[in-house]
Amino acid sequence: MTAFSSATDSLQAHPRLVVLGLDGLPLSLAHRLVAGGTCPNLGRLVTHARAITAELPELSPVNWTSFMTAAGPEEHGVFGFTRIHAHTYEMGLTNFAHVQVPTLFDKLGQAGFSSRSINLPNTYPARPIKGMLISGFVAEELSRAVFPPMLAGMLRDKGYLLEADTAHAAQEPLHLLSELRRTVKSRRNALNMLWPDLAWNCFIFVLTETDRLFHFLFDAVEDALHPLHGPCMELLAEWDVLIGELLDRYEALPEPKRLLALADHGFTRLITEVDVNALLRDMGLLHTALPPEACDDLDATGITPATKAFALDPGRIYLHRRDRFARGSVDAAEAAGLTQRIRTALMDIRYQGQPVFKEIHTADALYNGPMRPYAPDLVCETHPGFDLKAKFNRRKAFGTFGRTGTHTVHDVFFFDSAAEAHGPVVRVRDVGKEILRWFGLAEPTAIGNLLIG
Repeated sequence: MTAFSSATDSLQAHPRLVVLGLDGLPLSLAHRLVAGGTCPNLGRLVTHARAITAELPELSPVNWTSFMTAAGPEEHGVFGFTRIHAHTYEMGLTNFAHVQVPTLFDKLGQAGFSSRSINLPNTYPARPIKGMLISGFVAEELSRAVFPPMLAGMLRDKGYLLEADTAHAAQEPLHLLSELRRTVKSRRNALNMLWPDLAWNCFIFVLTETDRLFHFLFDAVEDALHPLHGPCMELLAEWDVLIGELLDRYEALPEPKRLLALADHGFTRLITEVDVNALLRDMGLLHTALPPEACDDLDATGITPATKAFALDPGRIYLHRRDRFARGSVDAAEAAGLTQRIRTALMDIRYQGQPVFKEIHTADALYNGPMRPYAPDLVCETHPGFDLKAKFNRRKAFGTFGRTGTHTVHDVFFFDSAAEAHGPVVRVRDVGKEILRWFGLAEPTAIGNLLIG
């Protein structure tokens, strides 16, 4: 296949590009699912798939935002699930409004290309694009999760489910499986609604069922003797049928066309959760006005001036700097020594004899862009199997709370139908860059609506 050198030529040829998002799918597991006969349609991709690397931290909002902006957190400004207000210490969830650079939808739309997107995380609340958009996780209200607005009624009539109910997934795994079947059906209904007229150039279709399944039932997926292994395979077989439907539609498209399939991170069996704020408390660096038991898990408002460092999900550590936070007590002269103290202490931590942390990255090592001033000072990377948390209501650093799987930085699924891609795809942001190249467009540049957090 040949990419186009200019947007004008591309428009004349009416190129199409399809993206299949397979949230949380590790390449190694994809091979096993195909070899075991559960996912024959995935087998149409896996032979030519390879592994890429997730952006740090290896969370969905960070990685899917990196994909849809062709940029890293130092440019798009999404560093995790949550944000903290520098003056009030109130926490909030990251959403589409916090993305600081133009997205693929913006760049393609400016060049005259139309996009359609289903269930792409961190696109809520939906905003106008040249095309159609159905928001993905975290999407709360259907009326605010679509563009154009008329899609809401059409989806509501089909019983569209924005997200599976996972509130009691650990205690009620069969309910989780039932919910995931409902979301598979919802994605199929959306695909049947948005695809057929072919009045689009770029089509993005993300399936998040694997991420939800693996968080709570990764042990059942891996272990053929687990009592829920069969029901998990049945769900994955249904998921695979939907993948096949998308691939059949893609194959029927005329040339020029291109198919990309990717995960946003990998997955592996959970060893234990590791709460970074509990570790910082143990080091005497985090102090709150109330004891942990009296706090909500995301309640940072009680951080006191005695605090030297705190963490936000999953392992983003912020020095409590005077020049950054209203109650900050760390000055510039103290920062370097404090940083080294934290890195050394964390790298020495063991769990049942195993080292927990693989690397403690500094902001200077990870980030070089306009959002660098808003970045965490340290980003923790663990060895596989350790799931980082940053709660404000835990005293114990280690524990399990009903989940059996956790994200990995490596082993991230990637497939490209173009035998000769224009540029190397090494990490998730590079997939977005390939989309821009396919349509003959330049990479995005930063815009100026910088936010606190």
